[in-house]
Amino acid sequence: MKKLNWKYLSLTAGLGLSLAAAGCATEETAEDEATNVGNGQEIELAYVEWDSEVASTNVIGKVLENLGYNVTLTPLDNAVMWQAVSSGNADAMVAAWLPETHSSQLEEYGDQLVNLGVNLEGAKVGLVVPEYMDADSIADLSDEAGKSITGIEPGAGIVAATETALETYPNLSDWELKTSSSGAMAIELGQAIKNEEEIIITGWSPHWMFATYDLKYLEDPEGTFGDAETINTMARKGLEEDLPEAYQVLDQFNWTSEELEILMLAISEGEDPEDAAEAWIEENPDRVAEWTEGVTK
Repeated sequence: MKKLNWKYLSLTAGLGLSLAAAGCATEETAEDEATNVGNGQEIELAYVEWDSEVASTNVIGKVLENLGYNVTLTPLDNAVMWQAVSSGNADAMVAAWLPETHSSQLEEYGDQLVNLGVNLEGAKVGLVVPEYMDADSIADLSDEAGKSITGIEPGAGIVAATETALETYPNLSDWELKTSSSGAMAIELGQAIKNEEEIIITGWSPHWMFATYDLKYLEDPEGTFGDAETINTMARKGLEEDLPEAYQVLDQFNWTSEELEILMLAISEGEDPEDAAEAWIEENPDRVAEWTEGVTK
């Protein structure tokens, strides 16, 4: 039987530990490089406080933060959001509903922005009711919900489209549009459904309420709410030159309504938007890898 050469083992073990330490250092260095692309550079994302945009802005903001950027998320009125990015007071937004909902903002500010394209397809807006209501079409409405429509913030594109609908459909000539906020609208919807009461809201999808309640869009034979829409990413001019990696991530950002609604539902149930976004990122590494491809090493 051979005797163990303790001196040799000690040397080998020491060398092994050194190599392991070097390997760990290399891995840590690579990881640091991958997660410090931003190197503390500041980037500001503007958004409108719709449930969908709270969710999407928090998730892409968290991705950028994890890459080492100093990220600021700024909630603004819809029109102000567009103005902020077009003027360079904010760097980008992932909340442009096109072609109808934000058509007036696109017309006013579009040539002052860089359109990075679609980040979500199949978005829709219109009048929404609980499935238990008999109404199926805007044209057939008579006195449902006390001849009132529960809306969101004044100035929102869907509110403007609803005002057009009130003027377009003769049966709605004496109806009232009650504006409030997206949060207040959701609360009223929940209360009405709990009591099985009639309610008509200015709705849009993706939205967590479609995953929570049994809802339907009213048919719109006059086309006042337009066809299916997309949600696009817009950036200020010069962002690609100033923050090329962040610009690339924003350009590659895209997902599905189903993915977004999962995150929206978590937030609607009380989870902090930032925490919910972090959890979603951890659960969807492949999707995040698509957004950061070519940026991380």
